[in-house]
Amino acid sequence: MRGFERLAEKIPRDYALRPYIEYWGVARQLTDDSRVTDFLALYPDSWLGERLRGEWLKDLGRRENWTAYLAEFPRLARPEVTHACFARRAELAQGDRSALGQAIALWYTGKDMPSACTPLFASLLSQGWLTEEDVWKRLRLAFEAGNPGVAKSLLVSIPEGGRPVSVEIDRAYREPSKYLAGRLDWSKRAQREPGLFALSRLAKTDSVAAARILQPLLPQLSEVDQQYAWGLLAVEAARRHEPQATQWFPRTGGLGLSQFQREWWVRAALRAGDWRSVLWAISGMDEDSRNQPAWQYWQGRALKALGQVPGANRIFAPLSREHHYYGLLASEELGAVMGAQPVNIKVSGEEIGAVARDAGIVRALTLYRLGLRTEAANEWIWAVRNFNDRQLLAAAELARNRDWHDRAINTAERTREQHDFDLRFIAPYRELASREAKENRLDEAWVYGLMRQESRFVNVAKSGVGAAGLMQIMPATGRWIAQRLGIKGFDTRSLNEPETNIRFGTYYLRYVLESLDGQPVLATAAYNAGPGRAQRWRDSKPMEGAIYIESIPFSETRDYVKKVMSNAMYYALRFGQPSVLLVDRLGTIPGRSLPARPEGANDRQPGLESGEGES
Repeated sequence: MRGFERLAEKIPRDYALRPYIEYWGVARQLTDDSRVTDFLALYPDSWLGERLRGEWLKDLGRRENWTAYLAEFPRLARPEVTHACFARRAELAQGDRSALGQAIALWYTGKDMPSACTPLFASLLSQGWLTEEDVWKRLRLAFEAGNPGVAKSLLVSIPEGGRPVSVEIDRAYREPSKYLAGRLDWSKRAQREPGLFALSRLAKTDSVAAARILQPLLPQLSEVDQQYAWGLLAVEAARRHEPQATQWFPRTGGLGLSQFQREWWVRAALRAGDWRSVLWAISGMDEDSRNQPAWQYWQGRALKALGQVPGANRIFAPLSREHHYYGLLASEELGAVMGAQPVNIKVSGEEIGAVARDAGIVRALTLYRLGLRTEAANEWIWAVRNFNDRQLLAAAELARNRDWHDRAINTAERTREQHDFDLRFIAPYRELASREAKENRLDEAWVYGLMRQESRFVNVAKSGVGAAGLMQIMPATGRWIAQRLGIKGFDTRSLNEPETNIRFGTYYLRYVLESLDGQPVLATAAYNAGPGRAQRWRDSKPMEGAIYIESIPFSETRDYVKKVMSNAMYYALRFGQPSVLLVDRLGTIPGRSLPARPEGANDRQPGLESGEGES
């Protein structure tokens, strides 16, 4: 430690990254409370101060220094679940019951919770603030989340003799058909709950078989459990685009459905063209969910389809002023055409210079020059968090001037009233991208919309599954493309070179477009999740493009396609292309001429696959 401090003393006091040297010294001695507080006083409004405060609070919690914890916790801007559990423990330890409701709310999750929460939950159970019924409720949440580990950890809180057997939960998870074929006593909750879990697991691959097993069991279940069971089967059928979903959702009575299940009821009803059910499912959502742009838009569409145009327009009007996928669609429902250039607010050199002198921005840019992109982004995000619109635009312009493309875009997107769409939709590598788009007979605006979503134009971007470069190409896909193009001695490291990446990405985009009836929505979905899946998500009959997108089972791909297609609208406007409605870009998805391929078939052909677990 003394050696570290000797080296630290050699760093000039005015060096931009001097706080990092001091942080590393303090972070190694969190039990030295006075040294921590000195650092926080010296850097009170910094990313490193927030980071150190978060680490120190965890240490105070582990030491059960509740007085110090409660004094410091309100100053933490971005608490984690661990911090929240420690805070509730501190309050209870000091006899404060005011946040008891918040403590209990932490219990209701199917996720694995941090170890800091275990003593909190034990206290709530021992004091009777959580009951055995609450344990059963969380058990169901764990089952619904597909998390048998959490479910098994809860068994000790259920009286022996009335609790499920741990190995039976494993069997229900891994071999649902075999488990359900056994002799289960559905009148006993200890067997009924794993049985319902097994039914939901079976429905993921064969909802008809699950329903066939459920039907004769109905007399043995209470009305509430019957409704719960149909909800489990209905949501899996909806995610697999099976028509029986629209028959099973009504059997739930609409009661007790989670937000996730209600969303899939809407999607199943959209695919079936059942606008009354769309309205019914949305009306049952909580207010926060109903106010999300997606469900506002589809509520408006349902009202319009049912002849309630004034009511629909009252929804579309405010939504149309928002700059995103649903805002564009809502605007078009009102008859607007995206033809005029939006007003781009430009800031002065003085405003950019003022932002450039901000200590957090200086640290961020210094870290960026050193190639420490994660640390640089953390500093930048913290620095701009309270900026007003003009400061955000100045920061975005500064980032663009430094070729920090992703920060330029993300910062410009944060403005609330004053916008610069040239910054939101920057177009670096224009000569390369324009040439390759033309070579592959692709819409340049669509290519840019995809590239922006894939990498934010970070040419060294790499995904968790290994996709690389501006258009995020998997190494295996790169080798396949190189073979198709007759490139000898191809090295996958070249995928980070803009010229190679854009050439390969546009080639592959053309390939999936041609293999999927020339439909851009299908090709966009295929680029993210693989051609096999994009094909399988089609219906036997033609379908509106927006409904196809809304019912994509992968949340990652669903969001991706929306953003790529709406990005393309803004790039088309920027590039001076003729006006085209978003609804026309989305088009109609042709009916599938052949039966859907079995699960997993050809999903590993050259393509950029999603790592998401849904199907």
